[in-house]
Amino acid sequence: MAIPKSKKEQMVAEYAEQMARSQAIILADYRGLTVAQLTELRRRLREQNCGFQVIKNTLFKLALAQAGISAPVDRLEGPMAASYCFGEVPPVAKALFDFTREAESLQVKGAILGNQFLDAEGVQALATLPPREVLLAQLLGAVQGPMSSLLATITAPLRELVQVLKARSEQGQAMAA
Repeated sequence: MAIPKSKKEQMVAEYAEQMARSQAIILADYRGLTVAQLTELRRRLREQNCGFQVIKNTLFKLALAQAGISAPVDRLEGPMAASYCFGEVPPVAKALFDFTREAESLQVKGAILGNQFLDAEGVQALATLPPREVLLAQLLGAVQGPMSSLLATITAPLRELVQVLKARSEQGQAMAA
């Protein structure tokens, strides 16, 4: 059954709106999943602040073109679904790859992150990233380490001078007594 032109325009607008709101879009081939599996996957992704939508490839390509995003055409073939990441991307990628272990028929094809396309290996790398809080703590540690070393280096001569003066003072008090 053919889709009316007005419905197609509405679908392209919906795809574009979802793209504008999302941090990334992870594309997957859902061929072979049962309705129950799709429902479970959607539930898990909703917990990660992500929408999962079966897409019409030609209309999705039009929405990508309108957004100025280029994606390899071979990645947009066959039954496809888009996971719109409205929050952080790594937990969504992790949830998708965890689900692929349970339902082997789900295949992650790639992701659109900003204006770049990542292949499945790039999405796998995203899934292995630690949580945001851990990354921030690591960054803070990397910045604080050299700063504290610099501070210790700068204050060392002053500390030594204070210790020499204190020892000299104590020596003077011992002689006076």
